[in-house]
Amino acid sequence: MIMLTGETLTLEEVRRICLDKEQVFISEESMYKVKKAREAVVKIVESKKITYGINTGFGKFSDVIIGGEDVNQLQLNLIRSHACGVGDPFPETVSRAMVLLRLNALLKGYSGIRPLIAELLLTLLNEKIHPYIPEQGSLGASGDLAPLSHLALVLIGEGKVFHSGKIYETKKVFKKKDISPVQLEAKEGLALINGTQAMTAMGAISYIEASDLGYQSEMIASLTLEGLEGIMDAFHPAIHEARGFKQQCDVAERIRNLLAGSKLTTSQGEKRVQDAYSLRCIPQVHGASWQALDYVKEKLEIEINAATDNPLIFDEGSTVISGGNFHGQPIALAMDFMKIAMAEFASISERRIERLVNPQLNDLPPFLSPEPGLQSGAMILQYCAASLVSENKTLAHPASVDSIPSSANQEDHVSMGTIAARHCYTIIQNVRRVLAIECICALQAAEYRGIDQMAPLTKTFYLEARKIVPSIKEDRVFSDDIERMAKWLKKKKAGWTALKNEYTAAIIL
Repeated sequence: MIMLTGETLTLEEVRRICLDKEQVFISEESMYKVKKAREAVVKIVESKKITYGINTGFGKFSDVIIGGEDVNQLQLNLIRSHACGVGDPFPETVSRAMVLLRLNALLKGYSGIRPLIAELLLTLLNEKIHPYIPEQGSLGASGDLAPLSHLALVLIGEGKVFHSGKIYETKKVFKKKDISPVQLEAKEGLALINGTQAMTAMGAISYIEASDLGYQSEMIASLTLEGLEGIMDAFHPAIHEARGFKQQCDVAERIRNLLAGSKLTTSQGEKRVQDAYSLRCIPQVHGASWQALDYVKEKLEIEINAATDNPLIFDEGSTVISGGNFHGQPIALAMDFMKIAMAEFASISERRIERLVNPQLNDLPPFLSPEPGLQSGAMILQYCAASLVSENKTLAHPASVDSIPSSANQEDHVSMGTIAARHCYTIIQNVRRVLAIECICALQAAEYRGIDQMAPLTKTFYLEARKIVPSIKEDRVFSDDIERMAKWLKKKKAGWTALKNEYTAAIIL
């Protein structure tokens, strides 16, 4: 089990909780902070001191004073009125991440909720009950208001949830599990929806998938290097140390270790003097994307432990400050950066695919066809990859450069960070399919060169991958192959950890 403190959550723990469904518990110290902040809210309500979000309206209505008898109804109205999300739901793993991140933020003790709100969020995680949250409708400032309102609906027994692979009305699952919904009290509705947890959850899951793809791209590129008898001199450590980027050096080192012992790769001048950029510059291009991913990881690990609602309660209630931590700009920019970085993994991969299938660029069978002319082989696989790469270029346009004022111009600059995160996730799915296509083509090329000549690690991967996509002996519906390969790559997390450990051990040796 993983302990939540509001301060120490890591992306690796997000992976374990959201993808591996590991259970969680709350630290005693964090729950103490929650209780003290709640006591402060109660005092404010009792004293009738005017405080934003507790006894006032919201946004442009912040100057409207709410009577003490209506402060609870105010919170219920807030959740129902703000649940305006539309479109398809966020993936269930992202919904789970939203619950996790909202809970972790509340445990910092700045929000003023009752402990039972935190306990119910904990129950949702450990019972694997995940809110059904529409993807569209957030501006990414003033919090992810619409998505988080759909999350909050579940706490009051309304809305829908994912559970046991199906979608149900919340009240039906709560009844089955003997879970009581809550009646929101002062500040609690606002505390639940003022935050960046939709974009950050989408960003965290995207980063986890992106980092897996980064490693997978190196294995697949290594297969391509064998299929094209690539020149290993370009990966010599001296070249990369001379430039000085750590991530570039790391990629080159991993490629060298993946291809250690290969009899298919060549040396400078042996078959040609230089390879094309898509082969020769793998460390430079992939390394630059890893630089961006490292930046994204740093920002996400700050935000998943951040207090992002408003107002915040400090000094055990003696100080209540209204500010703007709900503004998603830091994550919006990070998501736009990750979009560009991931699109480049696909862009260079598609160029390697072209070199694998184009008979003018290699000495392999044209389009890797078993009977060139009669059978088209991998010809249209490259078309598909090119289409996905082109789509990524459109999706990579930064969302964060846009802003549309809202709430009668009170909220006059917004981040659009949730749009950036959603587009980033779509790009990542496209990248995986492009890499799946490269993998299918590289497997075929390596097979043509001679499996017995492959490096031990790439051969191991080849044998596993051939169980997913068989050799191309005749034309078939390759769409099925692409999807099977992409799904296999997406699931292949534990195997990749083992493989990384294997070549890390080789580096140490």
